Order: sequence, then structure tokens, then C-alpha cells
Amino acid sequence: MYTKQHTIKAPVTVEGVGIHTGANSKMIFLPADVNHGFKFQRVDIEGQPIVDCDVDNVVDVSRGTTIEQDGARVNTVEHVLAALVGLQIDNVLIQIDGPEPPIMEGSSIKFVEALMEVGVEEQSMLRNFFEVPEGVFYKEDDRKVEIAALPLNDYRLTVMVDYNSPVLGSQHAALNDIADFASEVASSRTFCFLHEVEALRKANLIKGGNFNNAIVVVDQVVSKDTLDELADLFELPSVEVAEEGILNNVKLRHPNEPARHKLLDMVGDLALVGRPIKGQILAARPGHAANVAFARKLKSLMLKSARKNVPTYDIHQPPVYDVNKIEEMLPHRYPFRLVDKITEITDKYVIGVKNVTINEEFFTGHFPSNPVMPGVLQIEAMGQTGGILVLNSVDNPENYWTYFVGVEECKFRKMVVPGDTLVIKCELIQPIRRGIAKMKGQAYVGEKLVTEAIMTASLVKKDN
Repeated sequence: MYTKQHTIKAPVTVEGVGIHTGANSKMIFLPADVNHGFKFQRVDIEGQPIVDCDVDNVVDVSRGTTIEQDGARVNTVEHVLAALVGLQIDNVLIQIDGPEPPIMEGSSIKFVEALMEVGVEEQSMLRNFFEVPEGVFYKEDDRKVEIAALPLNDYRLTVMVDYNSPVLGSQHAALNDIADFASEVASSRTFCFLHEVEALRKANLIKGGNFNNAIVVVDQVVSKDTLDELADLFELPSVEVAEEGILNNVKLRHPNEPARHKLLDMVGDLALVGRPIKGQILAARPGHAANVAFARKLKSLMLKSARKNVPTYDIHQPPVYDVNKIEEMLPHRYPFRLVDKITEITDKYVIGVKNVTINEEFFTGHFPSNPVMPGVLQIEAMGQTGGILVLNSVDNPENYWTYFVGVEECKFRKMVVPGDTLVIKCELIQPIRRGIAKMKGQAYVGEKLVTEAIMTASLVKKDN
């Protein structure tokens, strides 16, 4: 999986008819800045409102997932979102001049091909993964739906479908590497059963559906009169049933294409959690309603975890700033430089790491028989980490000094000893004004908060 965020290199356009609304639309994928996420923009509506791809904005799950924000609605978003997640793209603005993305040929492949045509590019920020911390379970007894998410340092999905149909039977599909989405899952098309077609039409759905963008499964004997009615309905000369029970002799792209499409839908629906996921997803008989309910459960857990405000540190991920880059920014040198790497930085916060070893100079006197990192040096480590955040706000940081001018509400909650790794987060409390920055600093060892303080720094040009 990519470790840094990605967007696309250039705009790219697709157009076609929406499967449920029957409305033609043109959709433009546009590059976006870091931490932008996925957003639709209804350019056909006055004010061109934005619709965030967020599970809290889901308003309908009738044969597709529909989102709405401030009165602007976008129907059937799952195939588009699946393409973006499958290509590990994080930041895109999707402009659309109608109520629904084009169905294309019923899968995500045309979106994948368009996005791959312009290519993706790496951005400077690390991806903000939601790492499933514990087993998460969802169940609907009446429909025999079960979904689970388990901790895993990767993103894998396994789906089982069983419609008690002699044509489909029980099917499984798995995606063990998100990099395989484009080749193994993206081309799997949407499907429905013949007996559902009339009901969907009466429900004012599938206005844009036809045999070029959906698989219709026939699991019962069909009379010639019924086939003639279907031909009239879809404005075709004739309709036939293939030996394997697929209407109009449509050839399956995979023996388990319906199961793969259900997996595709799940990838798209779970994108509405709002962050790339690390976890193992197992699903039996999923659908849009269950997917969205499960996505809400994951987001609730994600927000609960975020409220703990514990910064994470993955030793396998490359730092944003290593020791050499930090040396260019800070004037501190051995033995007084107390930050080893920066793992994440935005315009509002920074996360730094200090590895505490027995070889630190201060342990020779503090205390030889009971080595404990001095609290004032923990504050200094937070100060240096916060100094990098402040210096990052100017174009030429090498021309500035940062001086700390105030420390308030300082608390030392736990001893820091050799072998500990301090993970430090400094976050601006208010915007930097006239070179004055006020921030909250917190230092953790594992999930334990060991030190915290409110710090004020002054940014001063060196020639002053």
C-alpha cells in the first residue's frame, strides 16, 4: 500500500447516462491538495455546491449509495469511489453536471482506465490510515448478513454471496492486495435478477439500465411473451436467455463476477468512512444498506479513537523529515538536539519522535542508579518539535530563529526512561500572528501521555 497521499496528474473527463436516473452527465476528475479527500461538486446547480464523500451524508441506499449535502445530491457514487480507492488515490475533486455519475458499462473499469491514462502522483503528506484496532462486527439476522473487520496491517476484503439461485449459487471473491483491484475486480459489472426488473422500474429506478451496463440473471422459466415485453421495454429487436441463465446471452467476465461486483461495491461504500482503511474485511451477503451501516460503525470507532488524540508511529514508514532535514532547520546540535524525525506535519500540527537511549549524556548524572529523563528536557523536545512546525510556516526557514517565550499548564504524568520512544504532537491553538505561535504540546510513550504543556514561541528573523 502507498504510504504517502496521492492525487491525479491532470484532469480527466468521462460522460454517459446514469443507471437509475437515466440522466446524461459529464464528470471531470480534478487533482486536489493533500488532505482534501473525495468530494463531488454539482456544477449544474447554482453556487456549484460541494458534496463531501462521507457516510454521514448518505440519504438513500436503494440499489445504490446516494449522498447529499446542503440540498445537493449525487446518486450511485460507489463505482466511482471504488475506482479511486482501488488506485490508492486520496485527493480528488469530482465535478459533475448532473445528479448521477455515468454507469458506463456497469463496473469501475472505465473510471480506472481514465484515471490511469492521466496517471497518479505522490504528494508530500503521509496517508492518514484508520487502522482497525479491534474486531468490529455487524449482523442482520433477517437477511443473514454478517460483516466483520479485524486488525491487519494491510487492506484485504473477502465477500460471500448466496442468493439460493441455481444460476449463481454460492460465490466467493477476495482481494488480498489493493494493487490488484484494477485487474481483478474493477471490470466486474452490476447485476440484478429478472424478477427484480419490473419492481425496479416501478420504483422509478434503472431508467438508464440496459444489457450493455448490467447483467440480468434469469433463475426461472421465462415465456416468449415475457421476453418480447422485455425487448419492448429496453427498445431491442429481441431478447434471449443464455444457457447459463443470463439474459441476452451476456458473457460473464469471471465465473464469480457477481461476487466480485459485491466486493467492488463494498470497496466504494467503505470509502465513505473518510480515511484509507487498514484491516481485514469479511462479509457475507453484503449490500449497500449493510455496507453503509457498517461504514457508520467504523467511522464511530474512528472518531472515538481520534478523541483519545494519541499520535501513532509506524517504524516501517519513512519520515517526512529525517535527521539531516531537521539539522537544516534547527540550530541545535549534539547533545542538545532532542528530536530524531518528523513523521507528519501540516499547517496546524506536527508529530515528532525522540528515541530515548541509555547513551544520552544527561543519564550520567540524572540519575546513575535510576536513569530518568529530566522533565525540562521533555519540554525541550516538545519545544524543538513545535519549532519545526513554526519554521514550516515560512518560505525560508533557514533565515529564522524560534525562541520559546512561555510555558503554561505543564504536567509530568509518567517517568520517561531509557528504551522509551517519545512520540510528540504539537498543535497550534490559534493561527500564527506577527510571528507569535501558541501551541499545545503532548508527549506519549505508547498510548500513555507522559508530558503536556501549552507553549508560546516567537519567530525571529536572523538579521534582527
